[in-house]
Amino acid sequence: MDKQNLIIFKLNSFYNIMKELEENLNFKIFKASNEKILNTTKDNLKNYLIITSKKINYKNNQFILDKTPIKISKLIERLNIQFLKFNFLEKSELKIGRYKINLNSRELIFKNNSLKLTEKETNIITFLSKSNNAVGVDQLQSQVWQYHANLETHTVETHIYRLRKKILNTFNDNDFILSKKNGYQIK
Repeated sequence: MDKQNLIIFKLNSFYNIMKELEENLNFKIFKASNEKILNTTKDNLKNYLIITSKKINYKNNQFILDKTPIKISKLIERLNIQFLKFNFLEKSELKIGRYKINLNSRELIFKNNSLKLTEKETNIITFLSKSNNAVGVDQLQSQVWQYHANLETHTVETHIYRLRKKILNTFNDNDFILSKKNGYQIK
């Protein structure tokens, strides 16, 4: 398992304790004594958690250490749980153009608006977003619906039509899913 990175923000004594324990932990320990160092450190790391005594606005992946004393075993357990939560959330959201799609809640999100999607609609959007080229109806039938390509059906076209209508009504966007000569594509 890769080491996870702990950025300890403005907690010098706690940093010293954790640094002594670092070789016995599955964490790489970093110290940030001000916001500039914090921003530089987090920009250079992928899998990180900021440990702080107070919530920092506009920063993700924070663990607020406000209840002390705490047993080190309990702290390690809570840190590992926090890493699992953030990793789960990070993998559950996809950025598609100017939109985000939450795979857990099946919502398409732009600014303060969100659109509830069906499982099939979510699958259509994620499948189309992974392709750089237009995707044909037969490919959508086989990959999203598991239908045979030689079946005569308008299922794909109907779903795309309804999905476009929902997106238009919610986000006033008529160009999210484009019809191309050889299929559909997300712009």
